[in-house]
Amino acid sequence: MSVTPVSNAAPATQISLRDLCVRHTGAAASKSDAGQNFALKNISLQIKSGEQIAIIGPSGAGKTTLLHTLACAHQPASGELVWNDSYPWQHTDAERHAMRRQLFLAPQSPPLPARQRVITSVLAGRLPQWSLWQSLRSLFSPSDPVAAYEALAHFHLQDKLYARVDQLSGGERQRCGLARLCLSDARLLLVDEPLSALDPTLAVQTLNSLQQLARQRQATLICSLHQVELARTHFPRVIGLRQGEILFDTDRVTDAMLTGLYRNAGSTSAPAHLATAAAPDTALPDTMRCF
Repeated sequence: MSVTPVSNAAPATQISLRDLCVRHTGAAASKSDAGQNFALKNISLQIKSGEQIAIIGPSGAGKTTLLHTLACAHQPASGELVWNDSYPWQHTDAERHAMRRQLFLAPQSPPLPARQRVITSVLAGRLPQWSLWQSLRSLFSPSDPVAAYEALAHFHLQDKLYARVDQLSGGERQRCGLARLCLSDARLLLVDEPLSALDPTLAVQTLNSLQQLARQRQATLICSLHQVELARTHFPRVIGLRQGEILFDTDRVTDAMLTGLYRNAGSTSAPAHLATAAAPDTALPDTMRCF
C-alpha cells in the first residue's frame, strides 16, 4: 500500500547549526558553570533538504535534546539555529509556532490519550491542517477512517483501528504514534527512538516505512536510534553524539568509531560485538568529519 501523497506542501526544510550550545532543561545560566550545564556543546551541522540521518550514541548523550532543539522546542543558550535562511528564535512565539507546522516530532513515548480510540489518535496528525471546528468534529465523528486505516497499515496495525489506546501494547502505541506522521504534511520528520519497543522484524519494517514516506514526500528524516547496525545499514549519514558533543559525522561508521563512542559510557546500548573490536586507546580514524 502506498503512502498518501502530500500536495501543496512547503519545501523541505534546510537547517544550519553553528556552534550551538543548549542547557539541560531547568538548568540556570551561570558564568562559572564552564559548560557543565550544557546538554549540547558546540554543535555545528549542515542538513540539506531530503537528507536521511541517524543519530546514535549512549543514553544521555543528547540525542533527544538535539531533536527537540531542531524542532525549536529548546532555545539555544548560544550559537545559531537557521531554518531556510530564517532565525526561528528571532521571531515571535506565534511566528515560531507557524514555522513548527513544517515539522513532525515523534517522541519515543507518544502522548496518546488512554481512553481515546486509535482512529482518533491517528487522525490527530492532521490537527495542524484543520480548523478548530474540524478538530472538534473529528473527536466525535472521525472524518477520514480510510486514511487512518491506510496509515496504520504502513505499520501493520490496521486491525487496531477502533481499539482503545489503553488496549495497545507498548510497541503498538509506538507504531500508532508513528502512523500520525503519515497524515501530517510535514517536510521535516524528527523521530526519537521509534524502534525501542519493537522486535527485530517489526523494527526493520517500521524503519523501511519511515524512510519510504520521507522519500516519497522528499522530506528530511532525522532519526535517533540505539540500534547501531540499523543505523549503519539503512542511513547514508550517521552522527555520533557523546556527552553532548559530535564525535563523528560520516557516511561510513567503523567499529573503531563505535568503540570510541560507547567506551566507558555506562550504557548497555553499545553493540556487544564491539567489546573487543578495538583496543581501549584506539584513536578515531581521520576519515570522518569531526567538529
